[in-house]
Amino acid sequence: MPVQPVTIAGSKILITGPTGQVAAPVIAAWAGQAELTALARFSDPAGREALEAQGVRCLQADLADPDALAGLPADFDYVLNFAVVKTDSFDYDLAANAEGLGRLMLHCRDVKAFLHLSSTAVYQYAGQEPRAENAPLGDNHRVMFPTYSISKIAAETVCRFTARQFGIPATIARLSVPYGNNGGWPWYHLLMMEQGMPIDVHPDRPNRYNLLHTDDYIEKLPLLLAAASTEATTVNFGGSEAVSIEDWCGWLQELTGLVPEFRDNPQAFGSLAIDPTRMHELIGPTRVDWREGVRNMVAALSPQLLKPGR
Repeated sequence: MPVQPVTIAGSKILITGPTGQVAAPVIAAWAGQAELTALARFSDPAGREALEAQGVRCLQADLADPDALAGLPADFDYVLNFAVVKTDSFDYDLAANAEGLGRLMLHCRDVKAFLHLSSTAVYQYAGQEPRAENAPLGDNHRVMFPTYSISKIAAETVCRFTARQFGIPATIARLSVPYGNNGGWPWYHLLMMEQGMPIDVHPDRPNRYNLLHTDDYIEKLPLLLAAASTEATTVNFGGSEAVSIEDWCGWLQELTGLVPEFRDNPQAFGSLAIDPTRMHELIGPTRVDWREGVRNMVAALSPQLLKPGR
């Protein structure tokens, strides 16, 4: 049976990476019911101002800096680590994504649960085979993001060690492809279709992923927190149904009349579908049908592109 969700209302919650695509809708959903603190570098002052306008307390810090957490309170109920840096510098990215995660966990060691958002990019490419949590790991995203997969694997290792060594309940959620009314990978593909740009796909088709809608992950986050353990519960986190790039671009064509142009590229990310079995056991299946979610995304961001009646 799935776990019972933790209570967000009235909780003190720290969220790192608050201005990113994944975190922003979570903050918008929780700002009125929980006491939220956002931790980031805030290189763009507008991002901080937008959060503060929602009543979120903002603290500026660089997780790569060993002294960055000196002014951070430690009395949070929950921490959600959505932060990730991709500068292509291994020294800096490992310091921020892995070492910084360890320091953050130790600083907030009395939390009820710590959620670390990882990525399915930790898995070794294996063609069409859906990846379960015990599948081989590998440097999946090296071609486009040189430090990304290795940083994610390193961060998981630090999270697992710190949780076990210091008794901190933690969940490591390996995120597939997030999307929603604030964009995502299908949105970029729509923009490419609109501009007549070719979409690179791996020649071993179909290229399947597990689209995870904003509504679903907001619903599931309290369950992922509830699933935390000092063994660092590790679970895939994506939509229950796998869908290919080719299929969601085909659906975009049906919705808009724009025609995708696919270009085979062996260097493109290959299929990275997940095995959702463990996810279903812990937090249950997702609910948003990907066709409905993609249609709503287009209606929210580019309604003028929808065919009449769509």
